[in-house]
Amino acid sequence: MSDTTIPSRPDNGNWRQFTLQAGVDLLDRGLSVFDADLRMVAWNRAFLELLDFPPELAFVGASFESFIRYNARRGEYGDQPEDEAVRERVALAMQFLPHDIERMRPDGRILRITGQPLPGHGFVTLYSDVTEQRRAEEALLQANAELESRVLARTAELQRSEHQMRLVTDSIPALIAYFRQDRSYTYINRGYQDWFGLDPARPETVSARSFLGSEVYERIRPFVARALTGQPVTFDYELQNRAGRTLAVRTSLIPDRAPDGEVLGCFELTFDITQEKQSQALVVRAQKMKAMGQLTGGLAHDFNNILTIIIGNLSALADARPDDPMVSEFTGPAIAAARRGAELIRGLMTFARQQPLQAGAVDACSLADAVVRLVRPALPANLTLECDVPDEPVWIWIDPTQLENALVNLLLNARDATRGHGRIDVDVSVQTLDVGQADALMLSPGAYARLSVQDDGVGMDAATQARIFEPFFTTKRPGSGTGLGMSMVYGFVRQSGGAVELHSAPGAGTTVSLYLPLADMPEDDLPLAEAPLMAGQTAHRGVALLVEDDADVRRVVRRNLLDLGYAVLEAAHAQEALDILAQMSDIRLLLSDIVMPGEVDGVMLARHARQRHPGMQVLLMSGYAPDVEALTDLPVLSKPFTAAELAAALGGGSA
Repeated sequence: MSDTTIPSRPDNGNWRQFTLQAGVDLLDRGLSVFDADLRMVAWNRAFLELLDFPPELAFVGASFESFIRYNARRGEYGDQPEDEAVRERVALAMQFLPHDIERMRPDGRILRITGQPLPGHGFVTLYSDVTEQRRAEEALLQANAELESRVLARTAELQRSEHQMRLVTDSIPALIAYFRQDRSYTYINRGYQDWFGLDPARPETVSARSFLGSEVYERIRPFVARALTGQPVTFDYELQNRAGRTLAVRTSLIPDRAPDGEVLGCFELTFDITQEKQSQALVVRAQKMKAMGQLTGGLAHDFNNILTIIIGNLSALADARPDDPMVSEFTGPAIAAARRGAELIRGLMTFARQQPLQAGAVDACSLADAVVRLVRPALPANLTLECDVPDEPVWIWIDPTQLENALVNLLLNARDATRGHGRIDVDVSVQTLDVGQADALMLSPGAYARLSVQDDGVGMDAATQARIFEPFFTTKRPGSGTGLGMSMVYGFVRQSGGAVELHSAPGAGTTVSLYLPLADMPEDDLPLAEAPLMAGQTAHRGVALLVEDDADVRRVVRRNLLDLGYAVLEAAHAQEALDILAQMSDIRLLLSDIVMPGEVDGVMLARHARQRHPGMQVLLMSGYAPDVEALTDLPVLSKPFTAAELAAALGGGSA
């Protein structure tokens, strides 16, 4: 799988697989994915190399047991009998428990093996060669021990010279120091020079308050005081280095005691954990967004059924009494409010990444320029809006309507942030992300289109940035926004295989960047004419089978079908519909909800009907279906819908 030759042109469905495989093969960490039956689903080259497996051992469907048995036969598990070793490890794997272990291979390499269960069982495992890391940690422990020995015993117990000690500590990517009870430094390593420009040869001139700043120093001073009483402490905080970069760091202070127990000073060890913190924040955000998306999807089905009933009955009342002004006076606002509710649900579905996308090759430059020209006249005269795009097209694979909506949303947010005075810049470019940049955005390394909107407005603090993509969170005054704009942008971009990057600070403006997957230039970059809607066509008369578990929804849709000229049979679930289909051969239309109780859902019912009755027209309804985007062979009408929308769907439906 890792030796697959990538075709020169992505002209078939295997391209995404090859692209993904090429991406994971670039990782220096091994990767393996096994399904719920412990059969291999995916792996990368590093997995084979780190565990020294022959390439022919790995293939889709290979059993987990085959790898364990291979290890057992070559002595990876010591003297344990082969069958016992295999049986024990396979049984443990079948529990699908998270694990994080380290194992030394016979060649002396130390592997860190981290496994996480997958939804629906199965697991993904990462393999890292931590040999050098553990050696560095051992070297660090040895260096600290020797440093402590030098301070305690002065010079008599030194095993290495001061010059050798400095070579060791200066080679470690961390801050290492020693300070006395009076807080004066007697030793600092070269890390202090790299971070703060201090001279390691003159530790006595170093002041923590000076190189950290008063604010940071006051924050950590209680920890220092506790360590000087003899209690080891470890704490996290942020500081700025001499380059002005803010670092998240972790400091450990180990008290240095005299033989009589008196605390003489402290050993200090400080690591840069910025990347670790960023990774943790991304994981937390992703988990929060996933949970919110699942909650949204679960509610959407019931809400859309409710709105279908409301809109259907109100529309029927209005149609039945077209000349009654009292009826139109009350039904008009009610129908409009119900439609706003439907739009709200659609917005939530976009955030939950459950709204089907109509993606294709789009020139990001032309789209951005068109949106800017559309929005510019609506902006205040004192607000400048500029668009900077390359001369050559930048082709991306995206739903153009959704991208236009996202860009308009970002521009209106920027307008509000500038309060009508200032500047907004829209920029389109192609950016190549290295491994570190891609990891920070949860993307694969490589080239992406970057579409950014930058303003010089009020900016956002850290607390606002942490919640900006949450549904219903807004900084606008009550009544001026739903709080769904940025969450919809986030959901749409992630669903499209991209990422959103946010940079902002109070008083320094905001830059929102969308990283979107590139696409090849289409052979004909002129937009194809869209097929005309067929809402005006008269539906064919005949028998329609309506399948819907909600009786009130069924009543509304039945009335719509009767108005279109159908005789209607009803079924409350798919099994009842199957029984009817088996007894009647002259049914012209099957109209079924997708999500229904029982083992058979609407999709299975529709495919069964098409197979047994090729001449039957099939149309599915959906208030929420997790896999609706994959139903490329079946027409789907989203709830709520009107009688006219149903007529249009039936007029354009295929038999």
